[in-house]
Amino acid sequence: MKSTHTPTVIEKAAESLHLIENLHKDDDSRAATGCEGKQLSCPPPEHWDSWVEYDSRSWPERKGREYMLVPTSCFNCEAGCGLLAYIDKKDMRIRKFTGNPYHPASRGRNCAKGPATINQLDDTDRILYPLKRVGPRGSGKWERVSWESVLDDISSRMRKALQEGRNNEISYHVGRPGHEGFMDWVLKAWGVDGHNSHTNICSSGARFGYAIWEGFDRPSPDHSNARFILLVSAHLEAGHYFNPHAQRIMEGRMQGAKLAVLDPRLSNTASMSDYWMTSYPGTEPAVLLAMAKVIIDEGLYNRTYLENWVNWQQYLEAEYPDRPKTFETFIEALQEEYREFTPEYAEKESGVPAATIRDVARQIGEAGERFSTHVWRSASSGNLGGWAVSRTLHFLNVLTGSVGTPGGTAPSAWNKFKPTFHTHPEPQKFWNPLHLPDEYPLAHYEMSFLLPHMLKEGRGKLDVYFTRVFNPVWTYPDGFSWIEALEDESKIGLHIALTPTWSETAYFADYVLPMGHSPERHDLISYETHAGKWIAFRQPVMRVAHERLGTPVEFTWQANMGEVWEEDEFWLELSWRIDPDGSLGVKKHFESPYRAGEKLTINEYYRYIFEHTPNLPEAAAKEGLTPLAYMKRYGAFEVETDVYAVHETAVDEERLRSSTVEKGTIYSNGSPVGAEVAGQSCIGFPTPSRKQEIYSQTMVDWKWPEYRLPAYIKSHIHQDKMDRSKNEFVLVPTFRLPVLIHSRSGNAKWLAEIAHRNPIWINADDAAAMGIENGELVRVNTDIGYHVNRAWVTESIRPGVVCCSHHIGRWRRDQDQKGNRWATNLVSIDREGSGKWKLRVKEGIEPYKSDDPDSGRIFWSDGGVHQNITFPVHPDPISGMHCWHQKVRIEKAHPDDRYGDVFVDTDRSFQIYKEWLEMTRPAPGPGGLRRPLWLNRPVRPAEDTFYVGKGK
Repeated sequence: MKSTHTPTVIEKAAESLHLIENLHKDDDSRAATGCEGKQLSCPPPEHWDSWVEYDSRSWPERKGREYMLVPTSCFNCEAGCGLLAYIDKKDMRIRKFTGNPYHPASRGRNCAKGPATINQLDDTDRILYPLKRVGPRGSGKWERVSWESVLDDISSRMRKALQEGRNNEISYHVGRPGHEGFMDWVLKAWGVDGHNSHTNICSSGARFGYAIWEGFDRPSPDHSNARFILLVSAHLEAGHYFNPHAQRIMEGRMQGAKLAVLDPRLSNTASMSDYWMTSYPGTEPAVLLAMAKVIIDEGLYNRTYLENWVNWQQYLEAEYPDRPKTFETFIEALQEEYREFTPEYAEKESGVPAATIRDVARQIGEAGERFSTHVWRSASSGNLGGWAVSRTLHFLNVLTGSVGTPGGTAPSAWNKFKPTFHTHPEPQKFWNPLHLPDEYPLAHYEMSFLLPHMLKEGRGKLDVYFTRVFNPVWTYPDGFSWIEALEDESKIGLHIALTPTWSETAYFADYVLPMGHSPERHDLISYETHAGKWIAFRQPVMRVAHERLGTPVEFTWQANMGEVWEEDEFWLELSWRIDPDGSLGVKKHFESPYRAGEKLTINEYYRYIFEHTPNLPEAAAKEGLTPLAYMKRYGAFEVETDVYAVHETAVDEERLRSSTVEKGTIYSNGSPVGAEVAGQSCIGFPTPSRKQEIYSQTMVDWKWPEYRLPAYIKSHIHQDKMDRSKNEFVLVPTFRLPVLIHSRSGNAKWLAEIAHRNPIWINADDAAAMGIENGELVRVNTDIGYHVNRAWVTESIRPGVVCCSHHIGRWRRDQDQKGNRWATNLVSIDREGSGKWKLRVKEGIEPYKSDDPDSGRIFWSDGGVHQNITFPVHPDPISGMHCWHQKVRIEKAHPDDRYGDVFVDTDRSFQIYKEWLEMTRPAPGPGGLRRPLWLNRPVRPAEDTFYVGKGK
């Protein structure tokens, strides 16, 4: 077959007139030749120091580029998938990213967000140097400063606070933690109860539902081996671990597993499922309890598991003391407890057909131990009592015995690696009421979204406030209250924003410190993506490249663009300066374990961890490498495979010798350490009974006896609270588009091109009833204001519900630095009296001139609408989760309304905060406790701080 192309007459004429390039001048002298060698899905590691690929853009010439390949991990969502950076050895520039096949979770595959990392590195608007505020906070004026001056200024202020015992005035507030355990270690070394996170606007509802069952607070499904998969929300397309879970859900499907999705929105996942159950938001527990009732009534449960691993005896003793303490009595009691939760009742509440509920329940029972489930945000983060979603979902796993089994759902901690540090700071002796106030003793975790209101109440103040990859002004509800707090220097003394890019929160900082994207930083990553345990090493690839070339640098910022640094190394340097003479007890934790008295380096920190990682030293030695060199070479390591039935592990013999047994629970020194099951002493689960707790004495003791068993809690947006004659709907703002993740996926032109608008989804029947046309402007009224958006009329959302993606609607003001112009609207923000804020879009997305020619090719103008800022805070009184779903009133836009308009009354938002605060049942609990001792919390302080009136 002829391998060359014969040009047509038209082509020859166009070439001769120079209308097109002459592509055939060399046809006679060169025939195209095939590439030698075999096809490869990825270059082999032995060639990662030198790999030649041909530039497709140079065709028909064959121009080779020599690359150095360095592994790292993505940071554009929480999955931490593996990446390989291709570094052009000619100019030492990163040219592209592909998947790392040695990453046990992502296995060489990436979603759109991974390759788009290159956009973030090359973005024309990124911050390259440390900046310090000039003028009033929020005025938009900055000056470039040195890292030395930054470290000296912040460390001296922190040192003074620690010397004066103002430890609670130092706070570290993180959006997405990227380094496993690192900051917990640092904060304990500082001696501050300073950890504050985004968890209560993300996942605390789901966490609490799992924790009250089994102590562990996250699920880890084994989708690959499942026979039936039940998802609450859209996990295949955009779930918590999107890419790793999607792969394994598809593997399970290819082996015959059925897929059911409980979601009011037709997500990509739902469209590929066997059962799309369009439940009304907040009614999911009614559906799940109806399924549980079918399984119980029809005897489809796993008797062996229930009898051995559920605290049913405790339940009968507490609730039915006069009945026989037999398993049959337990089943009878459950049938009585849940007699009202028929599929017909669930259909009335949710809209899911009773026949479907029965069908799915029976298939779950048939799947038995191979039943995998997952919920993270979605319904559990949207509703008052949303934690009941995960509690009732896990009820199905318990009934079928599919807890920690092949094809089942395990506790997350079984699949997460926890590093060993070279020092072990004592727990801090402080309890920060700004993070965990006494009104929320069961909260999972810190009540971070209430911070502006608690500062307004005078509950405390912050002297040094770090925000890291954290943008509450835009991401959180009630963002204007955040602006009010951030502008008030009497409430927040020094605000340091550690961020790769400009954000709505960074505009109100005193320092903006440029931190690295995924190939510019060190992190240790480990997540519950499947039935294994793995670690991945996010590393600064240019620093590694310099090491390979024999030109190492002292600090990561010296290898990155400009002076972009990384948090890990920044914290090491800052901590060393906080305590120069060691008098505060901080310095000793940052000394090298290999060089006595010398400052710890970043390589030494990770060297120690990898040397103490099970099985890693042996694997490295087989290749003639140190553990650190192994991780730098491959970027990931699977510590353990096929992790199942960990609860059946035998209790340590030494503990058994000094133990006592009471009602099947093994105690050592007064604390539960295991359970006696079928004649064996097993470690069980970290609950008071060491078993799965269908009956929670904790809920009884902490003033919530009505929820001692898995229950259905009617949401704050239940249909009974809606007046459809006034066009009231529930707004679901908790879904994401698969290419966007909050602020972290910003500044990526490819992703912004794919997704740049977030219209309001309205069912076609609802739109017709209101006379709303597709694309028409509507005003969405919330309890504290409104926003103006365009309607998207569709059949993909159930009637009575509207929804809007929560990752779009970024903005900047005239005085702000130009940042993320692929996605930010230019807006004006005005105050119209006390607490009255008005945001209006002045300009949408527009082309602009820069070093990147693509900035002049922007074809879209829509930057979306900032909806979150119009939501009041809705703290669930038990889990502490912000309940995202909103009762809204939809109407056609007013004559003066414009697309993207936002109005908010922060005085009203403060009133709503107080109203929800009244729903709580505050500490103290038994014995004067602030919080149950068995229920964990981040960066756990000393035990005596758990008691009201104790601690500092």
